[in-house]
Amino acid sequence: MNLQSSDFELFGLTSRFGQDRAVIDARWKDLQREAHPDRFSAQGGVAQRLAMQWSVRINEAYQRLKDPLKRAAYLCELHGEPVNAENNTAMAPDFLLQQMQWREQLDEARDAAELDQLRSEVLSARRDLLQQCEQMIDQQQDYKEAVQGVRCLMFIERFASDVEARMDRMET
Repeated sequence: MNLQSSDFELFGLTSRFGQDRAVIDARWKDLQREAHPDRFSAQGGVAQRLAMQWSVRINEAYQRLKDPLKRAAYLCELHGEPVNAENNTAMAPDFLLQQMQWREQLDEARDAAELDQLRSEVLSARRDLLQQCEQMIDQQQDYKEAVQGVRCLMFIERFASDVEARMDRMET
């Protein structure tokens, strides 16, 4: 194993957005078994420390690969188009308008049914954006455009958490 390998190389996967989560999970378990520090106890401290580094590297890769949003951002970065969400918040005007409408709906929601409707709408938008990211990354190799989708997905993830938190508060 090479510490400089991409996450996809490390896991023996094709470098693409569309992945089977069960395959990622199974490969993670196999890699963790191979790199577990206890397997190297007879070889001394140096071998165990190296195994620990591998274990950490495997876990970091797993966290990126298993999460579609992180995987999309990672693929964009690998292809020279980093998301840089903290420095670049530019989004399409229609998505900015959608954000404002969702925020108003969240602020004005009076009951669980309205919140549930909003949550369904947001999750549907998330599914649509994930499909668009898959097409932009895997079919079109348009990483610059995929970055825009990733930024929108980042907002949707945060907003979905806000909706869930509001639902939790309403239930108590």
